[in-house]
Amino acid sequence: MTEKLHLTPEDEFPEDLSKVADQELQVLDSQVQRQLDYEYVADGEPNPETEFRHYDLDEEFSERDKRQD
Repeated sequence: MTEKLHLTPEDEFPEDLSKVADQELQVLDSQVQRQLDYEYVADGEPNPETEFRHYDLDEEFSERDKRQD
């Protein structure tokens, strides 16, 4: 996994988040959130790819929460 603080829309992103370990998923979430914050400040709105990634991560976290119940 990359050591970058942000995950730009051009950076690679896993196709199947269900295969990503919990800790790596948390890192991805942090990177995408930082990128969203940057895009709002720099561009006034997020890149659609970053928004999709954020949504996908939220969905994966929700699925994992359901499996642990």
